Amino acid sequence: MSANVQTKKVRKKALVASLIGSSIEYYDYLLYGTVAALVFNKLFFPNFDPTVGLLISLASFGIPYFFRPLGGVIFSHIGDKIGRKKSLVYTLAIMGISTALIGFLPVYETIGIWAPILLVLLRLIQGIAVGGEWGGAVLLAVEYSDKKKRGFAGSVPMMGAAVGMILATATMALLRLLPDAQFLAWGWRVPFIGSLVLVFLGLWIRNGLEETPDFQQAKEEGAVSKLPIVDTFKYHWKEIILTTGAKAIETAPFYIFATFGISYATNTLKMPEGPVLNAITIGTLISLVMIPLMGRLSDHVGRKKVFVSGTLGVILFSMPYFYLLSKKSILLLTIAVMIGYALWSVITAVLGTMFSEMFRAEVRYTGISVGYQLGAAIFGGTAPLIATSLVAAFHGSWVPAAIYLMLLGVMSLICVSLIKGMSEEEKEGMKKRINTAS
Repeated sequence: MSANVQTKKVRKKALVASLIGSSIEYYDYLLYGTVAALVFNKLFFPNFDPTVGLLISLASFGIPYFFRPLGGVIFSHIGDKIGRKKSLVYTLAIMGISTALIGFLPVYETIGIWAPILLVLLRLIQGIAVGGEWGGAVLLAVEYSDKKKRGFAGSVPMMGAAVGMILATATMALLRLLPDAQFLAWGWRVPFIGSLVLVFLGLWIRNGLEETPDFQQAKEEGAVSKLPIVDTFKYHWKEIILTTGAKAIETAPFYIFATFGISYATNTLKMPEGPVLNAITIGTLISLVMIPLMGRLSDHVGRKKVFVSGTLGVILFSMPYFYLLSKKSILLLTIAVMIGYALWSVITAVLGTMFSEMFRAEVRYTGISVGYQLGAAIFGGTAPLIATSLVAAFHGSWVPAAIYLMLLGVMSLICVSLIKGMSEEEKEGMKKRINTAS
């Protein structure tokens, strides 16, 4: 087999590994968000007013986002110092075990206050694991790819969120066919425990890969940072701030269109759960097509242009999205979700590659992970809770929630306008500084 054929084969394997791993991670993580709106408020937080119980359930979904930056720091340290592969194996294994344990948890009626405590604890462990997963999956794809095709390569692991959401919502829609008593008794547990099969598959594929070429080169040149987090904040603190702000308009719409959309439609508008979950599934199927197309487009027109167009689209569609939902029509809700996810796909397709091009290989895992996970913590996990609170505070009006989403879009536009990739001179300068420090 020629070296060229071998290289193409390895690149394809890296793309598959990054997609499968990120899909499993997001399936596990998003499954919780779907079940939180349908089950946990009833089984783990039952001693509250229904609205308060829902808010607490959504808070248990959002609070662990603040532990994702911690996971990003821990596993990106491993990824930048020891290797991307080892870090990715750790994150996937930890994520799989914590998810399966949620499926075995006794409910409030059985063990009282320990039920929500253990649920949130496992959720925190999920957050730490997924905090290190995203950066490694992106680098696995980008650092193995041809430089002229990095936009497409970087978009592949970004499809993981969509694949994970499809698996989570489709599984839950199928299980909702069970009678309510059986679904609440054991049906909701099946996808949590069953995810172990997917985890073993992901670990098997990832173990078959070597370290990425960029990391191997950094190691051979002796440019591996002793303390990546210190070097990142010392030389890239501006980029951390900008990536955190740019992440806002990618992460908030995803969870508002999904987690908040489910809870708002089923709990506030009293729409049937099955069709609502089906609408989310259709929307995410559209994103599966859009993401790689937008990634490939960015290889021709640039990451910023694609990102800005998607952000403007979300800003303009924020009001129409909530208006369509308020009509309590399954058809209009499905259309709203389809458009929303199409616009979100434009943004998320280029996010990983755009961020990775801002940092040198020595601190790239740390740089993209910290910025991305800070943005997810501040603007992602809190989005369903903030949107639900705004609707409740304004007596069912969705306008404040739409304005909130629009303001996030404006902030992200400002941040991305200030982002620039590192020039070769800047990369060499940083490399020398890190080598001197080491």
